Amino acid sequence: MASRQTSPVTTGFGGRVLALLACSHPGPTVVVTTLAGLLAVGAGIGVERIALTVAAVLFGQLSVGWSNDAIDAQRDIAIGRRDKPIAAGVISRRAVAAAAGVALVLALGVSGVIGWQFCLAHGIALASAWAYNAWLKFTWASVIPFAVSFGILPSLATLAAALPAVAPWWQGAAGALLGVAVHLTNVLPDLADDEATGVRGLGHRIGATPSAIAAFAAVIAGTVVVLVGSFGEAPPAVALAASVSVVACAVAGLLRALRKPDRVVFRLVMAAGLILAAQLVVTAFVA
Repeated sequence: MASRQTSPVTTGFGGRVLALLACSHPGPTVVVTTLAGLLAVGAGIGVERIALTVAAVLFGQLSVGWSNDAIDAQRDIAIGRRDKPIAAGVISRRAVAAAAGVALVLALGVSGVIGWQFCLAHGIALASAWAYNAWLKFTWASVIPFAVSFGILPSLATLAAALPAVAPWWQGAAGALLGVAVHLTNVLPDLADDEATGVRGLGHRIGATPSAIAAFAAVIAGTVVVLVGSFGEAPPAVALAASVSVVACAVAGLLRALRKPDRVVFRLVMAAGLILAAQLVVTAFVA
């Protein structure tokens, strides 16, 4: 319906570039790429390999964001998502899909330059993310791609080294738990819109309050895993500060979620998740 469309704010090349960037989900793309870069710095793999790791992950995340918006275009149009450039008529679905394909090729190409072990791990993480966009977001298994992709993330830093190695078990486990929390948190603000267009992932099926509770539980479990895995290596002050901060966010969020699972709960889960990510990065530097 024409009434659901917005007129393009800008029609030139610059406007299309900005629309393409908006379709990439810039927030998550920047966060995940930054986390990968910091983990690579912590692994001490050298400037050149750090740069290649950041480039590979950046292209990979761009491909995930663009594929998501291209795949979801018809649903976004159906519910009048005026914040989505494709639904608003600012850029075509074909252009965004093409960008996703190019970014995926670049991600795998740079990964191959780093090494076959890195390329294999990154390829699995990207396949998992694309599977979520295309299919798994509609199923009970919607959380699995997040656990898989985030669980692999710490190993990308160590597999990029001149002598590739898988990251310690506790880093992978903490990453996977962070991914679970990110997924269950991510669905909270969009439950109604998603339900209206047939998206029925785990969070939608169990509801807002159970999703928030499970997300907090995952973050707390991730913090415990990092504490156990890095025991004797991480500075006690860092471990204590991270633990107290995560527990404080979790308690406040759980009390709020039991009354009303609103945006405040969403922000508290995100805060706890960011603290866990920071804890993971800091311990990577000292482990």
